[in-house]
Amino acid sequence: MATFTVPGLKAELPLEIAESGPARRRGLLGRDGVNGALLLTASSSVHTLGMRFVVDVAYLDRRGTVLAVRTMRPGRIGLPRLRARRVLEAEAGAMARWGVRRGVRVTIQGGGDHESG
Repeated sequence: MATFTVPGLKAELPLEIAESGPARRRGLLGRDGVNGALLLTASSSVHTLGMRFVVDVAYLDRRGTVLAVRTMRPGRIGLPRLRARRVLEAEAGAMARWGVRRGVRVTIQGGGDHESG
């Protein structure tokens, strides 16, 4: 299983990685929560149509730097971020607890060719 960290956070957090088209489209749909976060590779936007819970969404550039963080309620369509290459999703409130905010670099471990840091 992959993990991720952010500066100032001592613990590694669990990370699921959705690399295939079907896995990215499915995302967190049909789930009641997520342990840690889900990383959508090759993605610059998300939607929450059919979601069961509110999510925090962090848009990452190619180096893993956070471009923006948004909280999205179910039934929403997010605007694409031009420089975003990956999207990190977690339960609402998690990004603030972890210190994930604009300008912070997320480091991924165990993510194969998606490692950053």
